[in-house]
Amino acid sequence: QPDLVERLISVDISPVSTTPVSEFSAYVSAMKSVKIPDGLSRSAARQLADDQLRPVVQLPQLRQFLLTNLVEMEGRYVWRVNLEAISNHLADIMNFPVFHKPYPGPALFLGGSNSPYISSKDYPEIQRLFPKAHVQYIEGAGHIVHQDKFEEFIAAVLNFLPPP
Repeated sequence: QPDLVERLISVDISPVSTTPVSEFSAYVSAMKSVKIPDGLSRSAARQLADDQLRPVVQLPQLRQFLLTNLVEMEGRYVWRVNLEAISNHLADIMNFPVFHKPYPGPALFLGGSNSPYISSKDYPEIQRLFPKAHVQYIEGAGHIVHQDKFEEFIAAVLNFLPPP
């Protein structure tokens, strides 16, 4: 229902399958295997989880982002996100559904220059589905653009949005 959307911003993802460039399955498995004993302080629990994730998730910024989903519930540390559902449906999550009708409004595909998720080989499909699309990269940002380069991310978003 494109009439319900005035403008669209896609952050570091393009309308194609991302399975070939994603290590997300390994990240989910690593998160599922984290073991934290009851009774630890929040900081100790996060440090222990960080240590357990490090062999699989080498980027410290990505580990910190994943750790934002570690929460304490009734004295135990659990993941806020449903890792089982994500794991069971990862192929669906990583694929983009087939659309034939393009979105006619303005669209911004905002990517990190150090991320593989918006590639020049995706431009034809972006243009087919989003004919008014503009692709912009934030220099030095990875996949988690808003965390890596917060001020540049906010500036790009505000620049795309109409003035109040």
